[in-house]
Amino acid sequence: MRSFIKKSKKLQEVLLGINQRNVELIYPHNNIKNYKLADDKVLTKTVLEKHGLACAETYIVIEEISYIESAWESLTQYQKIAVKPANGRGGGGIMILKKDQNGKDWLSGGKAIAKAQVIKHLADIITGVYSLGSRDKVLVEYCIEPHPFFYEIFPSGVPDFRVILLKNTPVLSMLRVPTERSDGKANLHQGGLGIGIDMENGTLKMAYDGHRYYENHPDTNSQIKGRLIPYWEETMALAIQTSKVFPLDYLGIDIVIDKKLGPLIMEINVRPGLSIQLVNQEGMQKVLHEHPSLKGVLSSSMEVHF
Repeated sequence: MRSFIKKSKKLQEVLLGINQRNVELIYPHNNIKNYKLADDKVLTKTVLEKHGLACAETYIVIEEISYIESAWESLTQYQKIAVKPANGRGGGGIMILKKDQNGKDWLSGGKAIAKAQVIKHLADIITGVYSLGSRDKVLVEYCIEPHPFFYEIFPSGVPDFRVILLKNTPVLSMLRVPTERSDGKANLHQGGLGIGIDMENGTLKMAYDGHRYYENHPDTNSQIKGRLIPYWEETMALAIQTSKVFPLDYLGIDIVIDKKLGPLIMEINVRPGLSIQLVNQEGMQKVLHEHPSLKGVLSSSMEVHF
């Protein structure tokens, strides 16, 4: 019992909990009126594009069901598109569509999809199926083609980097990679892997699936630990540049590396999750206390709740 209590106290000294994150980082450093700029992907891209920051090109935004048919016809010029709810969470409602070899019919997940199915999906997004019942918008944009580096680890899906910053200073980062269990999605709560990052050297550390740590991908057995990340300096520079112009002092930035275009901003998060600490096996509370430019940001340790 004494050993357990001692271990728990030790964890509280290094891990950042939800209460402390909210009280000492989110509330004092982010004005609530600016939350919507991160929560709404369309508004996020407005900020990014205004400042010339690299992100996926927006093809069209659909706000009314009555415009779906005409909007869909305008999208037939593209060979591959990404369809997203502007206010969706955790990857819900995202649909990747690509033309078949003949360039006529659309495929989703490698299978033919009828126009009626797509139209229904677009209508579902607008009516709030993927945004907790609130009316939403459809964002259709350039579809990322991941850098070959990621396919060497797992051959499908779109891996992305999550970088948490405070006052324009990177605190922790991780790479999220799909697995067979996650059905091609990189989100951790859907079964994806979180991979820690040595930010100074730009190399991958151990991977974590919520239960155990791996040096190799559990499905492909591809080496993870020690891999050198391509475009790492550019990725970090883009994260810092974005943090400087976005009206949030504490935020999570999701970045992908496109095969042709390099690093691109995908999303901004007001409330980045805390599992990144377990992924890196490094507590954010400890990092903040020890960082030379961030000392004193946290007042003291608080009870940890994940």
